[in-house]
Amino acid sequence: MKTSRRMFIRGAGAAGALTFAGSAKAQNALDAIFNSPRRGAWNDQFDAQSSASGGSVNSNQPILSPATVGYVERAIGDYSAIVAAGGWPVVPANKKLQLGVIDPDVEVLRRRLMISGDLSQRAGMSPAFDSYVDSALKRFQTRHGLPADGVTGRYTYSALNVSAPIRLGQLETNLVRLRAMMGDLGQRFVTVNIPAAEIEAVENGRVVLRHTAVVGKIDRQTPVLNSRIHEIILNPYWNAPVSIVRKDIIPYVRENPNYLAENNIRIIGPDGTEIDPLMVDWSTDEAANYRFRQDPGKINAMASVKINFPNPHAVYMHDTPQQQLFRDQERFHSSGCVRVQNVRDLVTWLLRDTPGWDRRTIETSIKTEEDKRIPVADPVPVYFTYISAWSTGDGVVHFRDDIYGRDGVEELQISTAL
Repeated sequence: MKTSRRMFIRGAGAAGALTFAGSAKAQNALDAIFNSPRRGAWNDQFDAQSSASGGSVNSNQPILSPATVGYVERAIGDYSAIVAAGGWPVVPANKKLQLGVIDPDVEVLRRRLMISGDLSQRAGMSPAFDSYVDSALKRFQTRHGLPADGVTGRYTYSALNVSAPIRLGQLETNLVRLRAMMGDLGQRFVTVNIPAAEIEAVENGRVVLRHTAVVGKIDRQTPVLNSRIHEIILNPYWNAPVSIVRKDIIPYVRENPNYLAENNIRIIGPDGTEIDPLMVDWSTDEAANYRFRQDPGKINAMASVKINFPNPHAVYMHDTPQQQLFRDQERFHSSGCVRVQNVRDLVTWLLRDTPGWDRRTIETSIKTEEDKRIPVADPVPVYFTYISAWSTGDGVVHFRDDIYGRDGVEELQISTAL
């Protein structure tokens, strides 16, 4: 589907004023959460390294910074020139191209990567998929948040074949978002970038920690918000939101009457007393009137840590027993809260100025499996943002899947379309 530049601007403006109303089917993840092993593999696909003809893709520059705004403005100039020159070619998406392949389509891929600055013009034209093309494609994949495997799979083809005018419009849309965040963010702050499913801990203008995240599903979106992290809870109880009680827990109990006991979930009445599940009419929604609380422990939905900050959406950041989800290309699995890989590193940084809470003390407290609330001595600002395109240096432009459809163009919702 071709989308004109004018349609993009109009669509992007409308998207900024409306809440995305996708009809994606809700997925129930409770069984997977409770039954997951405590630790999985710790690979971070987003940070895959690759050699490149242009600037380094990896950077400790924060997404929210005046420097990013400047680089995005330069990128808009570069992409305007690319559009004026006719954009880039469509790469035929019917073959698996990788190192060692010789095919005429490789020449089209070379032209595409040269125009976007991923492949040096000195590499020349050839039907051979050589090491230069391999490095260039890996660079492109890293810039687009894809596994840098050097193979043209369907997600890579979809990202390659988003037209230059649409990418230009995406940059312009996100420049507005970035400029709106250019106030005093604080000397230390945390950013959750929803489309990238990534977290940055920033101090003195540099990223000191970067964490892979899991954010909300299309039908249970993580909200954009500003707040301050004021409390860390070790070994937290998990209180199921009413939405999860209705959509997930009640149907599960109807199928398996032992579901609550198997997952250490208790029903708490309005007066704080525990209610016997046998006293609840599960054929109705009566259970939604009660509180469902899961005991601390290894199968707890938040695992070892909860990070609290005031907000009207009742969302928070937390650990998870589902460590394998951090290896996924699409990390949109939660009910709105944000799961944090290597969360204990982030908590140690947040509690750095809180007396008595170094890394060893945190680890010792977690082993007790006892609920512990820790006020953060100097609350740290936290920003949940929606930045799907940004730049961290000359020639280094990042794009992400517009998972919630807020950029106004259907082609940018790659995960939804495939």
